Order: sequence, then structure tokens, then C-alpha cells
Amino acid sequence: MARVKGAMMTRKRRNKILKLAKGYWGAKSKHFKMANQAVMKSLTYAYTGRRLKKRDFRKLWITRISAAAKMCGMNYSTFMHGLKLAGIDMNRKMLSELAIADMDAFKALAAQAKAAL
Repeated sequence: MARVKGAMMTRKRRNKILKLAKGYWGAKSKHFKMANQAVMKSLTYAYTGRRLKKRDFRKLWITRISAAAKMCGMNYSTFMHGLKLAGIDMNRKMLSELAIADMDAFKALAAQAKAAL
């Protein structure tokens, strides 16, 4: 039986990493060993960043809702509690969009929340 050599698969694997490292500064985009380290680190940052993005957006939505609720004469927590008691099940993203785009609709929600408290 013929001996199988691994050169082709090794080259494919290395080229895949070098392709991911394209645009990196200096030897990080040219030498496999340095490129591999840089790519592993950048993929870790990307993974972490995807989770942080969710946190940041939720924080932003809550801040926007809080500001709009203050304009309607209540704070964020009482507004959200009032919505829950009124049976209005709306996510924070949509509430934030309402606060920006359609303040009249948000004020109507705030009035319902106040009435439910």
C-alpha cells in the first residue's frame, strides 16, 4: 500500500489561517505561527464581542425607555411594572423604537401603565 503524505492538507489548513489573517500588520499576516496566534485571539474577541453587543443594545434600549418615561412623569421601573400589570407584553427594543419614532403612542402606553398601577 502506498504511503500517504500530509503535505496537501497541511498546506490547506495553513492557507485557511493565513487567509483569515489577511490585512494584519507585519509578520502576523505572512508567517503561519504568528498568524495562527493572532487569528485565535481575534476569533476569541469576536465571540466575546457578539455577546457584549447584546448587552450594550439592551442597555441602550433601557436608557431610551427611561428617558421617554420620565417625560411622561414616571420612572423606568414603575413604567415597566405598570405595563406588566396592564397585560401589555412588549419587548424593550420595540418600546425604544416607539419612544423615538412615535411619542404619541408611547404616551398612550404610559397612560395605560399609570392606570394599571
